[in-house]
Amino acid sequence: MAAQQVLFREEQHFRQTWLWVVVLGVSAIFWSGFVAQVLLGNSFGSRPASDVELILLFLLMGIGLPFFFYRMSMTTVVQPGELQARFWPFHLRPVRIPLRTLRGYERITYKPLRDYGGWGIRWGMKGKAYNVSGNEGVLLHFYDKKPLLIGSQRAKELFDAIRQAKEGG
Repeated sequence: MAAQQVLFREEQHFRQTWLWVVVLGVSAIFWSGFVAQVLLGNSFGSRPASDVELILLFLLMGIGLPFFFYRMSMTTVVQPGELQARFWPFHLRPVRIPLRTLRGYERITYKPLRDYGGWGIRWGMKGKAYNVSGNEGVLLHFYDKKPLLIGSQRAKELFDAIRQAKEGG
């Protein structure tokens, strides 16, 4: 089976400064606890956890949490007749959207917090959203379900690729 032509591909990551301040701030608490108690031998906190518990928390929150956010990504691919969206690690396989199931689509500017409650895989009054950052995307209108927003840093290119893919599919 021949590979289909890719009309659009975008991979987005969470790289917002405000998010990393929060993630690394939480991580720093576990790093300081690990260094103070496990490496230097001082008790950390008024009710210190055991060294084993602290090591596990350090691995999970001090190393795992930043790694998780660093690796998290959203990939959008448009091919003739199909759009694929994958929010790793939550989607093991891409969500495949046959473009024939769309009754319409539009390029929009939206308010992530007000319209969908933030970024990520979100559900709001206006439907579902897959977004990583920014406030632009393409809103897909279906015949049989609520709309789906695909957030993009290149919303115009995504919109044009969907139009081309729908015409070719």
